Amino acid sequence: MSSTKKSGYEGFSAEERAAMKDHAKEQKAAAGRSSRADKAALAEQDVLAKIAEMQDSDRVMAERVHAVVTASVPGIAPKLWYGMPAYTLDGKMICFFQSAAKFKARYATLGFSDNANLDEGNMWAAGFALTEVTPEVEERIAALMKQAVS
Repeated sequence: MSSTKKSGYEGFSAEERAAMKDHAKEQKAAAGRSSRADKAALAEQDVLAKIAEMQDSDRVMAERVHAVVTASVPGIAPKLWYGMPAYTLDGKMICFFQSAAKFKARYATLGFSDNANLDEGNMWAAGFALTEVTPEVEERIAALMKQAVS
């Protein structure tokens, strides 16, 4: 039997390797920071710098998501996670924003970790495609964030 399809493991994509390298840099930078206050302030600066590097539509959405997430949940802490803006509460990852360009996707994503209390029956959404952040989307994100940390 002959086949023209390749089989077997082909390794990580260039984008996946870049994300892992970003994560290693983030871990090294966090370890080098002295106080908890320094870590928090610098982590937010890192997130804002990463958002500023994004392409136009991704950047606009990430800025809005950042504003809504940080306003919705007192004490939420921005940090980079695999090169993406992410948000933690009490050291636990709650959600992240993945730009469309990060993995050459057709839409950006707002994803939630298993630490987010979004449970609803036997199946619930843990990721949401974003093509635009409208006032209605901002309201939905705020509601999801409040539920996620409840």
